[in-house]
Amino acid sequence: MAERELRTILTGGGFFEGPRWHDGTWWVSDFYRHTVSRVTPDGQETVLFEVENQPSGLGWLSDGSLVVVSMKDQRLLRWADGELSTYADLSEHCGSHLNDLVVDAHGRVFVGDFGFDLMGGGDAHTTTLKRVDPDGSVHVVADGLLFPNGSVITPDGGTLVVGETLGNRYTAFDLAGDGSLSNRRIWASLGGEVTGRTTEEVLGQIVVAPDGCALDAEGHIWSADAVGGRVARIAPGGSIVESVAAPEGMGVFACMLGGENGTTLLMCCAPDFYEHNRAPVREAVLVTTEVGVAHAGRP
Repeated sequence: MAERELRTILTGGGFFEGPRWHDGTWWVSDFYRHTVSRVTPDGQETVLFEVENQPSGLGWLSDGSLVVVSMKDQRLLRWADGELSTYADLSEHCGSHLNDLVVDAHGRVFVGDFGFDLMGGGDAHTTTLKRVDPDGSVHVVADGLLFPNGSVITPDGGTLVVGETLGNRYTAFDLAGDGSLSNRRIWASLGGEVTGRTTEEVLGQIVVAPDGCALDAEGHIWSADAVGGRVARIAPGGSIVESVAAPEGMGVFACMLGGENGTTLLMCCAPDFYEHNRAPVREAVLVTTEVGVAHAGRP
């Protein structure tokens, strides 16, 4: 792993997720404080609002309003003019917690869910990717995904790449102007085919567990490796060309490129991802480091 200078900019979190760079600051969810915050580059946090049923992925709609995942009741919420409202209810299409999202240039939201009771140790099941259109309608656009998670859209808007946390892979789709997906293919293979059913069996087969991620200008993806205690820069095909270790005793569960030049890599770090361990304490941190290639695409 590369030896890079790490800078802790914020401490005292429950479990940070969904980091974004927008309007000159970081934006981040915290599962177990139930908050969405802005964080300045020097680490000054402003809590904007609370999401009772656990916030996750963040994105901006075409009108500039913020959309945020409400995980446990499987809704998308819209935050505008200081008020939260329900944007879409996805509960009938989810097997468990709603999770991360990406918004395209037309304001369409692509979002996945866990698919099964991860925290309760339930058997692993595949699930679907959902698209929420600007009118709030929900459409299932892909199925058979193993824990669809962090996703990116290329700068030309023509390709959606979805991380499958429990699938050892990134999966790509052609993204059409009407929001439909086609030409499904493996963008990066990071390990063997996952065949287990119980959570323990599946986790035992994971080589790299793609979590929150960011695309760079060379077409590589910086991915939090949810089981590897690092962020990994992944080339198309699956080669890991660079990686950065988390602070000692920590894992990394999301990352994003941002900063003035797009070359600051923000890492959401915590000792583990289990709710019963994280919810009662405030041990999560936000850490930054500098990389050589700037952000590209969405988010």
